[in-house]
Amino acid sequence: MTRTFIALCLCLGIATAAAAATAAKPNVLVILTEDQGPHLSYVGTPGIKTPNMDALAASGVYFQNAFVAYPVCSASKATLFTGRCSHVNGILNNTQNYHKPASKLTAKEIADPVYKKISIHPEIPTLVELLRQAGYYQGVTHKLHVAPVEKFPYDEFIALPREKSATAFINNAKKANKPWFLLYNISDSHRIYPDSDKKPIDVDPAAVKLPAFLPDTPTVRKDWAEYLAAVEIADTYVGQALAALKASGQEDNTVVIFLGDHGPSFTRGKMNLTDLGLRIPFVIRAPGMAKGVRSTSLISGVDLTPTVLDLLGLPPLKISEGLSIKPALAGSSDTKIHEYCFAEISHAPLAAGNGMEERSIFDGRFHLIVREGETKPRQVNADLKTWEKWGNRTYAETIRVKDQFPDAYRFLTWMDPQSLNGKPPTFEFYQTSTDPDEMKDLTTDPAYRADFTRLYQALRNWSKTTADKAMKYNKPLPSP
Repeated sequence: MTRTFIALCLCLGIATAAAAATAAKPNVLVILTEDQGPHLSYVGTPGIKTPNMDALAASGVYFQNAFVAYPVCSASKATLFTGRCSHVNGILNNTQNYHKPASKLTAKEIADPVYKKISIHPEIPTLVELLRQAGYYQGVTHKLHVAPVEKFPYDEFIALPREKSATAFINNAKKANKPWFLLYNISDSHRIYPDSDKKPIDVDPAAVKLPAFLPDTPTVRKDWAEYLAAVEIADTYVGQALAALKASGQEDNTVVIFLGDHGPSFTRGKMNLTDLGLRIPFVIRAPGMAKGVRSTSLISGVDLTPTVLDLLGLPPLKISEGLSIKPALAGSSDTKIHEYCFAEISHAPLAAGNGMEERSIFDGRFHLIVREGETKPRQVNADLKTWEKWGNRTYAETIRVKDQFPDAYRFLTWMDPQSLNGKPPTFEFYQTSTDPDEMKDLTTDPAYRADFTRLYQALRNWSKTTADKAMKYNKPLPSP
């Protein structure tokens, strides 16, 4: 046997081993629904049927206390894919949605002032950049909505019909002989919801349960039922993604993560730091990890990137406000991850630097919201108020019945103070564990002063630690 032949055999052996090692790396499927709170039949939401979400939740770990760090699309996604909070990563509101490679952007798109201003800082790595370095083949379906596009170097920006997109992508990754990461966006749970005046829906308005802060009228019930019907449509696409994964034969070597990007577009939902705005469905099914567990662990959107890196055995982020939640996937239902979850909204980026600032902290029982610049402009997304284009029935109905449902109207004025002469309070403080709709403000209740003070101090410490320069915390605390 010649030396040349031996060398060739050794090279082939090394190449084969390298290919086998690459093939053994877990794949990652992230299914992200837009504007969906934790409303699915798996957790007993009245009136809805979500068999695919339910099956996925039952096959992995469902996190009952999962929250986003910013309740609007671009800012939430930025926290998910950097592991950094919004005032650190640079995206403090919605930016432009350019669903295409950076090389395809036009000069006009690049020069767009919103795109330029609301972008992730160059020194902060994204999960997509890190997975590219690790040799992953990556794709994103139907929407990007983060910036700059250079920091999201996907191999595929997929616009195929959803029923084909996952299958086509997985096949392409197989041809490339690489492990893969797919962000599978589902926008059907975002307004516009199905119009039940034009076409019947499966959700009966009489069967739904409205949050206590919405007026209980037939119109609002219809709007909520249409939202749940939209979630049911999203569920069918969750099923299609899971079916494509199963058909590929790679199900046992794929981490599947399902979550919402923030709450639905109702009063005290999207673009609000209340529970409906921040709490999301969150499921992880990972090879070798627990199945059928309902976890009470307190987790945040900033945990996504640290968790994916940990599950893939890749180096952790050098700096992150997030934590890996891998320990909570081992089987225990009450593994401690965070002591507190933090969230924020800055209305300054789209108000010439002169907008209201809002922050919140939640410890699993108590929820504190703090505002500064309460009289300054507060952004209200169009889908939170308009019938035209967005089909919002609740906003106008709440105004119409304001005398019958004064609490609902008061909360609406806090959301849209410019239009309704509202006066958002400096503080809101709730025991969410016993008051899930956050109706009873305990800010001045002496029985809860110790918990109020504890959360307030922890929120101040977080702002200091993360260099949150927009918040001053210089107002006197209300007297109990």
